[in-house]
Amino acid sequence: MKDAARVGAPFSTLIATFGGIGYLRPGPGTWGSVATVLLWALISWRIPPEARSWATIVAATVVTLIGILAATRVVRSSGLKDPQFVVIDEVAGQLVALIAVPLAWKTFLAGLILFRVFDIVKPPPVRQLERLPEGIGVVVDDVGAGLYALLIMHLLLHFRLLIG
Repeated sequence: MKDAARVGAPFSTLIATFGGIGYLRPGPGTWGSVATVLLWALISWRIPPEARSWATIVAATVVTLIGILAATRVVRSSGLKDPQFVVIDEVAGQLVALIAVPLAWKTFLAGLILFRVFDIVKPPPVRQLERLPEGIGVVVDDVGAGLYALLIMHLLLHFRLLIG
């Protein structure tokens, strides 16, 4: 197994590993999700409430697009289909799970748990999205898991099972 950082893709590896967080063990995906939730919580406090939903959508979209490019380079240079140290996909999916979510520790914790469950379980069609080529398959399945988490999160919020 080749290490992507050693085969000519250091900037892509930096992005794909979310600044090296993907090298943490155990469970690099969980570390990537936790780092995303903490970082987004800090950033969100500085965004006006009326702009937070759009800011989250923009952030998730940008991370997804850049993540696909970086993951593709790392997949090609490492020779691995879905390297465990690539966690930019968790960053993208976790951001999707936090779209239009109130800024509160309960909602952020629920978003983290929901996303990780759907990312690990991979209900249809999330598992099938993994079969897409290169970085698209690496990232888009996590975006799908994020959409499942987002749906359940908003059902919990709608029925007031999370706030209070």
